Amino acid sequence: MMTAVLRSALATALVVAASAVHALEPANDDVVLTVSGAITEMNSDNVAEFDRELLKTLGEVTVETTTIWTEGVQTFVGVPLNALLEAVGAEGNVLRASAINDYAVEIPVTDAVPDGPLVAYLRNGEPMSVREKGPLWLIYPFDSSPDYQSELIYTRSIWQLDRIEVQP
Repeated sequence: MMTAVLRSALATALVVAASAVHALEPANDDVVLTVSGAITEMNSDNVAEFDRELLKTLGEVTVETTTIWTEGVQTFVGVPLNALLEAVGAEGNVLRASAINDYAVEIPVTDAVPDGPLVAYLRNGEPMSVREKGPLWLIYPFDSSPDYQSELIYTRSIWQLDRIEVQP
């Protein structure tokens, strides 16, 4: 029979172990994305910072699609937006996504679905420079559904992405 003290100690140990499994590692290289706001998982001063390698650990996917800004089918590699939000413990309803030049868009969290948008860090097998809309570009799989082929969705496809604030 387990005593109340032992049960409490065991429960505390399990909570600590579970949080260690989900804790974000610190970024080791240049930070390319900072996520802030209504999040529960952080790795630096109340924010979650990601370098390219840390983003890759969240689950790399490939999307082939055309865009209105490029010619022909493009191959994008990145992390699904829903996986990123899960990793940071997002608890909001709206994302304020901002670019290097402070351009910003609002994206409903409901857009972050499996097989939905991804935070791309490679285009056609190469990292994207700032001149080429990088280093990060939020890409929707435009060719997968007519729902992704609207002006509203195109406006949410922010390039030179470097910050996401999760808002209530």
